[in-house]
Amino acid sequence: MADTQQQGNEPKKKPPQTPKGAKDGGAPKGDKSDTPKVKKPRERSDYVARLKTHFEQDVREQLTKQFSYSNRMQVPKITKVVLNMGIGEGVADRKKVDNAANDLSLIAGQKAVITKSRKSIATYKLRDGQAIGCKVTLRKTRMYDFIDRLVNIALPRVRDFRGLNPKSFDGRGNYSLGIKEYTVFPEIDFDKVTDTWGLDITVCTSARNDEEARALLTAFNFPFRQ
Repeated sequence: MADTQQQGNEPKKKPPQTPKGAKDGGAPKGDKSDTPKVKKPRERSDYVARLKTHFEQDVREQLTKQFSYSNRMQVPKITKVVLNMGIGEGVADRKKVDNAANDLSLIAGQKAVITKSRKSIATYKLRDGQAIGCKVTLRKTRMYDFIDRLVNIALPRVRDFRGLNPKSFDGRGNYSLGIKEYTVFPEIDFDKVTDTWGLDITVCTSARNDEEARALLTAFNFPFRQ
């Protein structure tokens, strides 16, 4: 009698629960036995930028003779191009910053990064971390393609263009220029533009001084003011 009472007081064992996602023969969610996804390698194209070929065949030899370099690695070259747009109206309307970033992505052929403020300024109603502009850094093939379009297409379309300022070097071989209306680039559809902003362009080179940098950019047909 006592044995039957003890058996009746024992708790009933619950059946083992199947893990989530394992119903109908499926594998559980946390199961990592599956092989990881393998990214497809990028297909390498044989495309070479026109200005890069021009640099290797003509500009490098020209600068070597002009400055009497003993090593071909001493020849300065363009390392990167930085495009920047400051959208002050983005403080009140975030959509304007997004629209400017989309247009800058079309111009550069690369996704633009939205820049944010680093500190709060009460005078301008600016808060820390608020979107106020966008930028893009171009290197290698995209850099050469952008310079090609800038020199041969965009700058000739600038209103009342009289040449680039030859004094805009920073003393370390970098050159900066500004464009008042970014709609001079053919990638922008003028009919769809609601606001026009300026565009800052900085061309960074490996030149040691301004003289070498000016000679390098002149070889790339930058139209400096005489």
